[in-house]
Amino acid sequence: MGPLIRLETTLTGNRYLSILPDHLHSFMSILHSDGMGQFQKDNATSHASRVATKWLQEHSSDFRHFHWPPKSSEMNIIEDNRDALIHAVEKRSPPPRTPMDLLTALQDSWCEKPPECLQTLVETMTRRVAALLRARGGPTRY
Repeated sequence: MGPLIRLETTLTGNRYLSILPDHLHSFMSILHSDGMGQFQKDNATSHASRVATKWLQEHSSDFRHFHWPPKSSEMNIIEDNRDALIHAVEKRSPPPRTPMDLLTALQDSWCEKPPECLQTLVETMTRRVAALLRARGGPTRY
């Protein structure tokens, strides 16, 4: 799992572009120097922006990039990770009271998350794809 990146403001295409080289590219080059790493993003406006798409195409030899259909949250394990992270923070006692407490709780929960959790989600992809195909792109139980 990669680092948890704090955003100070709304994510635009240009702000996303500033994150990709500093965080994604360096992380992928360390973990997957063979270029076999796989990057998944959702289809948020900033993620699908022209500048971000161009950057991902220019770096396609450094790691693989999944191309997901628009509005296909059923296929997106990012949402599952976010939900698990929020749930872990909500269970903390005492609960975070300030923005800095929240940031610390999020980072701690992220670091405490065992890699097996992500691997389990990755392993569900075959079932998710099959369910999406059976539903002909419609809603699934995921």
